Amino acid sequence: MYARTALESIRLFHDELTALRRDLHAHPELGFEEVRTSGIVAGALEALGIEVHRGIGKTGVVGVIRGKHCDSGRMIGLRADMDALPMGEDNTFSHKSSKSGLMHACGHDGHTTVLIGAARYLSQSRNFNGTAVLIFQPAEEGTGGAQAMLDDGLFEMFPCDAIYALHNWPGLKPGMIGVNPGPMMAAADRFEIVIEGRGGHGAHPYQTIDPVTVAGHLITALQSIVSRNVNPLDSAVVSIGALQAGNPDAMSVIPSTARLVGTVRTFRKTVQELIESRMNQMAASIAGAFGAKATVKYERLFPATINTPQHANLVADIATDLIGKENVVRDLTPSMGSEDFSVMLQHKPGAYFRLGQGGAEEGCVLHNPRFDFNDAVIPLGSAMFCALAERGMPLNE
Repeated sequence: MYARTALESIRLFHDELTALRRDLHAHPELGFEEVRTSGIVAGALEALGIEVHRGIGKTGVVGVIRGKHCDSGRMIGLRADMDALPMGEDNTFSHKSSKSGLMHACGHDGHTTVLIGAARYLSQSRNFNGTAVLIFQPAEEGTGGAQAMLDDGLFEMFPCDAIYALHNWPGLKPGMIGVNPGPMMAAADRFEIVIEGRGGHGAHPYQTIDPVTVAGHLITALQSIVSRNVNPLDSAVVSIGALQAGNPDAMSVIPSTARLVGTVRTFRKTVQELIESRMNQMAASIAGAFGAKATVKYERLFPATINTPQHANLVADIATDLIGKENVVRDLTPSMGSEDFSVMLQHKPGAYFRLGQGGAEEGCVLHNPRFDFNDAVIPLGSAMFCALAERGMPLNE
């Protein structure tokens, strides 16, 4: 009942939320630089009479809403990310980015707005027994905002019993919710392989140890790790995103070094360890066969985003009540992308779910220069957050 009431109430101020979202879209800020954004968030919360804590994780903001009763001692965390991406925007609408080379291409402007919408309803209704903690996180796009908030004592100050986050999903139609009771997104690792050879004249390659040749063999070999070492029932990706060697203006110079940079995506730790081990073995043996030397730097950036079944099922149950079971996907296919909400899920149980927004068929996909968040889905996202707080901390047991 509360979930539908929240949805109906939030629709009454949908236009205001849309205007806010478009303002945020027009003024994107990178991770840990969300000064304007966090100021708007804090101001909106304070205007609602919500207790506000700033500077958690540098530019992070936390709002605290206490229910009609708090004797349950329960605390539910609701998280939204705020940062944009360092890329240009190709859209022509009036709320396009006003900053060259910066864009909200992942919809974090929408996520922030969704949580502000939830804050407005929860602060007015307070139909729960406990405390709702609204976590506005900076720097999700690869720069460690979640860890920065944890390092600043997020869960010591606000010891949540469960945490939830959502992300818009162009692959789901507007008005749909998708979730999975296990893996939602993959672990993201970064690797860098430096090959040291011996440079020389391109006309006399016999006098050199060519690192470019080594790199070519290594690129091919690395692709065999997934196809020949990883169990086909497990998912894994090894992608090389950059090869740097030599100077394009020096066609007759064989360089001394070559550098490969890429990413590894996995869901299981054993698979992650296997790939790292094979990568080191291959780099050393292939380089050695040519008389070169290879050094591997392997960094585990973000763990896999793994939902706890109990909390994922609660998301699905609430969504079913709100929009009908035909609009809920309970076994959504995991994505090989990554999400640093995973760091928070390593400390607290909870769930990460998808808010369908459509657009994939027209090319409006994440991290695309023509992406835009679908404002039509703001009320549903906000209502989901409200219901998670109310259902997780019920007034009447």
